[in-house]
Amino acid sequence: MIKDHLDTKGFFILVVLTMLWGLNYPAIKIANLGFSPVFNSFLRSAIASAFGIVYCISIKEPLFHKDIRLFHGFIVGLLFGLEFVCIYWGMRYTDAARAIILVNCSPFVVVLGAYLFLKEKLTFTKIAGLLLAFAGLYLVFRGKPSSWTPSMFFGDILQLGAAVFWGATTVYIKKYLADRVHPIHTFLYQLVFSVPVTFVCALFLEPKWVLNVSGAVTTAVIYSSVIVAFASYLVWFKLIHVYPVSELAIFTFLSPVFGVAAGAILLREQLTTGLILGLILVSVGIYVTNRRPKPA
Repeated sequence: MIKDHLDTKGFFILVVLTMLWGLNYPAIKIANLGFSPVFNSFLRSAIASAFGIVYCISIKEPLFHKDIRLFHGFIVGLLFGLEFVCIYWGMRYTDAARAIILVNCSPFVVVLGAYLFLKEKLTFTKIAGLLLAFAGLYLVFRGKPSSWTPSMFFGDILQLGAAVFWGATTVYIKKYLADRVHPIHTFLYQLVFSVPVTFVCALFLEPKWVLNVSGAVTTAVIYSSVIVAFASYLVWFKLIHVYPVSELAIFTFLSPVFGVAAGAILLREQLTTGLILGLILVSVGIYVTNRRPKPA
């Protein structure tokens, strides 16, 4: 049943989802101890794709289209795959707390992309959100932990690259696939077509794939692939069918909040003043950018 506002049930589901997404970044760091990062992203996509295919068959939806939508699906998967190559590879060098703030700058890439390619208006609130985000990024980069090295800057840049790919994926979907395919196909195309992308990148970037597999590493891989990449995203797409997208998007600011907290608690990462202030500004920027004025 389609609803015109976010109710209590939807609110709690969103809180759980954003918590799962936040916890995913420490899980990636742990999984990277057992598998090389890019190969780890390949495992994630491959496992989640298998579950996605089984689900698609179970609801009797065709797996692929036979027209131009399949090509657009491939482009979406290419962008999605490159996004996670950047995330996983970058997590080898930077902290989980820093990574989740930087990656979650993607809504601001969407705002600019929608203005340039979808002819959407750049409103005052969106501009304000962009300015807050840029100020937050500046503070994150200034707030260097005591463990900072030049390689951490490289990892941070990769996370920003992931944000750009994530934003580009969203804009591309809006332009070429939204309202033309069932949401399950958008979900599935991202996963399935990212598999060869991540595999090829692993071939070129990493000579050794298996490092030191343990119970914690296996659990982290299962969490990232089954719980996050498959189950949580599937629930997210279902929420989009039921609730107004604008109300859902506002709550994505919780994801970096949970991620930073998880990095500090689970990985003992240092919370610098710049990191905390940057988190606040980026989170407020996400909220402001996605907020829609109530009709008079």
